[in-house]
Amino acid sequence: MKLKFNLIVGLALSFGAVKAQKVNVKKAFASAAKQTDVLIKNVDSARAIKPTLVSPRTVENGQFKMVVSRDWTSGFFPAELWYFYAFTKDKRWLDLAKKYTEDIKKEQFNKGTHDLGFMIYCPFGNGYKVTKDPEYKSVIIQAAKSLSTRFNAKAGVIKSWDHNGDKWKYPVIIDNMMNLELLFEATKFTGDSSFYKIAVSHADVTLKNHYRPDFSSWHVIDYDTVSGNVRNKLTAQGYSNESAWARGQAWGLYGYTLCYRYTKNNAYLAQADHIANYILSSKITPADGIPYWDYNDPQIPNVSRDASAAAITASALYELAKYSKESKKYKAAADKILASLSSKYVSKPGANYGFILEHSTGHRPAKSEIDVPINYADYYYLEALLRSKGIKI
Repeated sequence: MKLKFNLIVGLALSFGAVKAQKVNVKKAFASAAKQTDVLIKNVDSARAIKPTLVSPRTVENGQFKMVVSRDWTSGFFPAELWYFYAFTKDKRWLDLAKKYTEDIKKEQFNKGTHDLGFMIYCPFGNGYKVTKDPEYKSVIIQAAKSLSTRFNAKAGVIKSWDHNGDKWKYPVIIDNMMNLELLFEATKFTGDSSFYKIAVSHADVTLKNHYRPDFSSWHVIDYDTVSGNVRNKLTAQGYSNESAWARGQAWGLYGYTLCYRYTKNNAYLAQADHIANYILSSKITPADGIPYWDYNDPQIPNVSRDASAAAITASALYELAKYSKESKKYKAAADKILASLSSKYVSKPGANYGFILEHSTGHRPAKSEIDVPINYADYYYLEALLRSKGIKI
C-alpha cells in the first residue's frame, strides 16, 4: 500500500513539473477531420440499415454503437461538425453539420430529460452562431421552454432523472450544470427573464448542496420537493457516494465558468476557481494530466482513465483563464492536458470506427463504456483546440 501511495505522489509531482508542448492545432484538426470522414461513412452505413439511429456514441466490445435522437449524447456529433466548419470554413462541413443537426430537432419538445442543453444547444447553438438561422433560434427557445418544465420552485433546481424512483425522489446530478447555457441563451433571445432566473436558482442551490468542503462534488443530490430540503447525497456513476467522480468534477468546473460568463456573479467565478484548484492539485492524477475515472477508486493506478473528463476540463480551463487571476496557471494546465490528449489519446488513423479520442470511461459501475472512444470526449476536445487558439465560433 505504501508503494502505491509513493507511486501516485511521484506521478502527481511529475505532472506539476512537466512542461507541455504546444499543440499544432492545424495538424490536430486535420487528423481529426480524417478520422471524422471515417466516422461519417460508418454513420451513413448504420443509418441505411436503421434510419432511426442518428448519431454515433461509442465503440464497445468492438461494436460500433449509434443512438436515437432522444439519447442524451445525440447532439455531440452534429455539434462537432459545426466546429470543423468553424475552423476550416469549408462548405462541406457546413452542409454536413446542417444535415445531421436536423435529425435532433424534434427533441426541442422533449420534456422528459434534463439534457436538452447537450442535445439541442450544442448543435443548434453552435449552428446559430454560424448561420443566424431563425429556425435554429426558435428550436433553442422551445427547448428552453421544455427544460423549464422540469424546474421545481420549492427545491430551486431542475430535476435530472425520472427513473429509479426506488433510489431517489427528485434527483439532481452535477451534469445538469451544463444545461444552463440553453436557458441563459433563451433569455438573450427573448428578453424573458424566467429562463435566466431558473438557471441562476439552479446554480445557486447546486453550489450550496453539491459541494464538499474541499470543493469536490457529489454526483447526485436527492431533494424533497415539499420542504425543499436535501434527502440524500449519492452517486450513480462514481465509485462511491463519498468519492469524487472525475467527469463530475469537470462538469462542475465548466458549468460554473459558463455561469460566470452570463451573470458576472463573482460567487460563480470563485467556485470555478475552487473546483479548478481541486482538480489541478490532485495527488492522484498522473503526469500526463488525464485523470482516472474516479479520484477515490482504491484500485488506482490499475483502473481506467477518462479522456472525456480531461477534454471537458481543458476546454473549461481555457475559458476560465479569461476571467481568473490564475490565468497563466489555468492556461498552462489546459495546454498540458491538450498536448497529452493530442499525442497519447488519439485513435490510430482509421481505427475506432473514426472516433477521435480513445480511453474514456462512461459508466464504470454499470460496466458500461469502460476505456472506450466516446462522442462527448471528441466534442470537448475539438472545443478545447479552438479555445487554445482563441477561435470563437
